[in-house]
Amino acid sequence: MSDYKKIMLAVDLTEESNAVADRAVALVERFAAELHIVHVIEPLSLAYGGDVPMDLSSVQEQIQEQAKSHLSEFATRLKVPAENQHLIFGRPESEIQRVADDAAADLIVVGSHGRHGLALLLGSTANGVLHGASCDVLAVRVGDSE
Repeated sequence: MSDYKKIMLAVDLTEESNAVADRAVALVERFAAELHIVHVIEPLSLAYGGDVPMDLSSVQEQIQEQAKSHLSEFATRLKVPAENQHLIFGRPESEIQRVADDAAADLIVVGSHGRHGLALLLGSTANGVLHGASCDVLAVRVGDSE
């Protein structure tokens, strides 16, 4: 395993993000690497197929402000400077890959629920990142393993 210089931590800002962050921080310390954090907000129009008969821009703005605040608090605990915090709109899989490429990250650390059966076939963010990333990906098992 080569030394990692830039590690991209992809988080959904739920409680489970702490376990994923612990693993990323351990790697940052081991390799004296630079840590970046990315959180992707999926636009409501994508989440609901664009067929919502109302203007959701004010709701989307509230979601963005709340996410910005949570990301800042999360990053402060990990001592990640503002310039290494990335709050992005879009599809999580492709945006995590794009931000990692832009930052020249050589490792992406992402949480995985270890889904089985139909849930696995439908895919997950971790699976999408793994298959599209141009660098190493560490999927940290979180949540129920059943």
